[in-house]
Amino acid sequence: MAFNHRKTITFRLAQTARAARGRSGDHLVRIGLHPGQESVLKALAEQDGLSMSQLAQTLSVQPPTVTKMVSRLAAQGYVERRASKGDGRQAHVFLTEQGSDTIADVDKGWKRLEKEALAGIDDKDVKRLRKLLRQIERNLSATVDAVDEPAEDEVEEAEPVAEPVA
Repeated sequence: MAFNHRKTITFRLAQTARAARGRSGDHLVRIGLHPGQESVLKALAEQDGLSMSQLAQTLSVQPPTVTKMVSRLAAQGYVERRASKGDGRQAHVFLTEQGSDTIADVDKGWKRLEKEALAGIDDKDVKRLRKLLRQIERNLSATVDAVDEPAEDEVEEAEPVAEPVA
């Protein structure tokens, strides 16, 4: 029998992530943001004035990606770049008043997304799911050499998952 990837947990995770990104994008467009931009604003809300490289590291993205995101956010009036006082070649990114004001809307969107995603799931299961997802994230973030490949029959025996009704 051929391997059915649709029965794997990793396939379900990928499908869930895709659905979450789509729904998140729906919420973000209502407040004038594109997906990913909210992460920049939230990072700056936690620590304003990050350098571009610090922002890239915080967001776990490549520096050119941050440059593009910050340029768009600056054009929209959410952030501003300022040259470093110590090194004029280095830029730091700061929230504008508009950016700071938008954080509350971002938080509302995330709360709405969380409520929608967890509808019908009790608190005990939510706590367990959060713990399991953290473990999966750690497993997938580990180096490939450190993680043993699962035996094919271990994946084959994954419980069937009902496909969503269209």
